[in-house]
Amino acid sequence: MSKQVNVIISGGGTGGHIFPAVAIANEIKAQLPEANILFVGAQGKMEMEKVPKAGYEIIGLPIAGINRSNMVANLSFPIKLFKSLWLARKTVRNFKPDIAIGVGGYASGPTLLMANFMSVKSLIQEQNSYAGITNKYLAKKAEKICVAYPEMGSFFPENKIVFTGNPVRKDIVDIEVNKEDSLEAFGLGQKPTILVIGGSQGARSINKAIQNDLQKIKDSEAQLIWQTGKSFADEAKQSAADIGYTDCYISDFIYEMDKAYTAADIVISRAGALSVSELCLTAKPSVLVPFPAAAEDHQTKNAMSLVNKQAALMVEDSLAQESLVDKSIELLQNKELQQNLTQNIKEFAKPLAAKEIVKEVRSIIGV
Repeated sequence: MSKQVNVIISGGGTGGHIFPAVAIANEIKAQLPEANILFVGAQGKMEMEKVPKAGYEIIGLPIAGINRSNMVANLSFPIKLFKSLWLARKTVRNFKPDIAIGVGGYASGPTLLMANFMSVKSLIQEQNSYAGITNKYLAKKAEKICVAYPEMGSFFPENKIVFTGNPVRKDIVDIEVNKEDSLEAFGLGQKPTILVIGGSQGARSINKAIQNDLQKIKDSEAQLIWQTGKSFADEAKQSAADIGYTDCYISDFIYEMDKAYTAADIVISRAGALSVSELCLTAKPSVLVPFPAAAEDHQTKNAMSLVNKQAALMVEDSLAQESLVDKSIELLQNKELQQNLTQNIKEFAKPLAAKEIVKEVRSIIGV
């Protein structure tokens, strides 16, 4: 019988924050079945839907980010912040957590501030290679900071850093499918295969670059698995039909990502924290196209941390139209470069990330 503990996990906003948070919660429950886990997110954000689907209770704060394109919209920010701090304080007081875990995103700031104010121990999980302002501030009171990239000492105190990696979905950690069956699942044969993933919503610059050079991909005799996002799926399918390109699987969203990674010889992807962690675990040769509008340009920094170790290639978003497909086809035809990238990206893989983070949690609260 394990000791009953109360754990708050706070943050969200994107899948890159939510999926690691749920993976941590699942591992806590696996190790401490009697644990009570409460999520705190931001109202209107995707965690309010995804977390209950994963089987956990969540409370939403009215907090929102600063709108840099419309300063008038920020007039309500102080009110939202005050309300969020008040509700976070009330939540901490009522739930009485043994520890608060911050995973980044709007809600983690008010929640961990109030937890620290009320002498609750805390742990931060930083997914990116470039720490945001909130986590840098919260790190002052945190017991430990679990990071996904080495060399994070410029952001956090060295004595608090633990290099755990990012927790990812269990089906990616424990892939049990083979290449032949995976290709068959997408209706494809035994040809060199490119996987294109722009995130759950797709990525317009990547989609347009693929669409414009679809004939080049067909002429190279490569197959294509293309996740487009909802807004581009019909257009992409029509483009393929127009040139009679049938060696492709096009969908707005791919649910069986374990099969998609297994089928692929190379991957074209954004450089969000979760995507990069999955690429490291699957050891796929990759061409990364960082989203330039990401906060503090962290996707470029994520990508460069791999590029600098010869673990991935990168194409700037602004250059995707002219060079993404050419660079990808070159990689697809260069087996030696593929092997080098695969070998080097493996160094970043941390398949036991969730277990290592929960080990730190248990050490902090003494269970």
